[in-house]
Amino acid sequence: MLNFLIKLCCILSIVSIFSCNPEKKAFEQAKITNSEQSYTEFIQRYPHSNLVAQAKILRQKTDDIDILISTFLGNPQRNFYGDSLPDKLDTIWKFYLGEGLSPAYNYDKIWKGAGWTGQPLLVNEQGTLYLIQGAFDYGVHKIEALTGKELWVYKFDDILKGTPSIWVNLNADKKEDRYVIIQGSRKGWDKNKESEHCWSLRAVSYITGKELWRYNSHPTDSYSRDVDGSSLTINDTTYLALENGLFTVFDADYKNGTEYQGFIVPKIYKQIQYYCQKDIEAHGDDLVAEASPTLLGNRIFTPSGTGWIYGYNIEKGKNDWEFYIGADLNGSMPVTSDSCLLVPIEKQYIEGKGGVMKIDPSKSPEDAVVWFMPTDTITWLHWEGGIVGSVTTNDLTKRPQDPYIAIFVDCKGDLYIVDYMNIDKDTLVDCPNVIKKYNSPKLFAKVHTHATISSPIIIKNRILVATDAGLFLFEFEYEQEKFSIKLLDKIPNLSFDATPISWNGRIYLADFNGYLWCFGGK
Repeated sequence: MLNFLIKLCCILSIVSIFSCNPEKKAFEQAKITNSEQSYTEFIQRYPHSNLVAQAKILRQKTDDIDILISTFLGNPQRNFYGDSLPDKLDTIWKFYLGEGLSPAYNYDKIWKGAGWTGQPLLVNEQGTLYLIQGAFDYGVHKIEALTGKELWVYKFDDILKGTPSIWVNLNADKKEDRYVIIQGSRKGWDKNKESEHCWSLRAVSYITGKELWRYNSHPTDSYSRDVDGSSLTINDTTYLALENGLFTVFDADYKNGTEYQGFIVPKIYKQIQYYCQKDIEAHGDDLVAEASPTLLGNRIFTPSGTGWIYGYNIEKGKNDWEFYIGADLNGSMPVTSDSCLLVPIEKQYIEGKGGVMKIDPSKSPEDAVVWFMPTDTITWLHWEGGIVGSVTTNDLTKRPQDPYIAIFVDCKGDLYIVDYMNIDKDTLVDCPNVIKKYNSPKLFAKVHTHATISSPIIIKNRILVATDAGLFLFEFEYEQEKFSIKLLDKIPNLSFDATPISWNGRIYLADFNGYLWCFGGK
């Protein structure tokens, strides 16, 4: 009898709470219904409730859409490339992406397939995997990953070189507006630096493929009005340095934009010039920011072609950490497990060698360098050497027995595999400007593949390298502090500038000859 009375009192208390708190009662009812409509009705009825944030998250979950790879190199830390690599490189399917006209090297060039950085995104939508691929046909494509079937394509005014990002807009009432693809392109094949409009940054609905907004990259001292980098969105604010040298902070929700000549233009919160007069004197109009920003702690770090790494403090709303190297910095920087950054460095504009530098931004810039691994200098095409692609690590898929590994490929075509946690105590190397000496990391292996500007990927104990002369798949072992590596498979006679991803043993990668490929074991 006593237990019954206690239970009855509890029930009456809950009923009393709900009768006194209609917000909680409505929220519980929305949870029982568990639909987009029920949560939206709650949000609209109680817009100031402290339960709104939770309702928005639950509403998004009803979509049954999971963004697996959301931006270049996977995530805001630029250190995720998939869950598994296969042991074979059989062709599962290929899809013709097409081609587009865009000026290069003083003539109008036909570009095919996709190039640097050109990595696809991956989405699990109600149990089906889909790819989002930017391409040289001016289009961003939604493609079914299992079959290679295209669902839609949205066309820009020029070729797409960079990798898109997907932002989940929890404030959107409709699923069509909730998943926002933010993609950059070249300036427009018929545009120039003085053109009134270069709509080279746009947002497209992942669900419908329809445009949400577009942004005009304004002329500056930089020669470029392209957009190659992949944006980052933190909460409701998006961050990206454009190739005109302006680090741009904006609202990616089209509902908060303004209408201009029939388009929606996003609301810009702030722009910071990522170059100064001394950079113009050293680099002329080569002031582009092509890399994708990296989130580490409360800062967003962006390497610039002017040779600077800028740390933008989200809380302060300004740069409060800057590090100068001087070289052209095109590749993006992954965050390591010990909260450092791995910086790919080109040879251009410096006296010394290009290579990779590990920096610790928790320290002052003058004390931030942990080590530097120089690479052999060789002129290849219009690059003077060093690293054009990005560095990748095994942090998120590392096996317990393996060390912390970073990999990168230089302009000579050598794949470097290093222990990024430990230095070679017997080696000191010149810094890029040859004004001081730095430690160098322990080198596990140096394997010649072929020159590339693609970024290699490492997942568990396998490595995939896409080059100008084919695709290389390696497997390594680390036993009793000894490192060994072997070639599992190779595909010759294909040319890649784009960066791959791999999921469930399936590799997705666009070539320089018109196609998006799916490789794996049959």
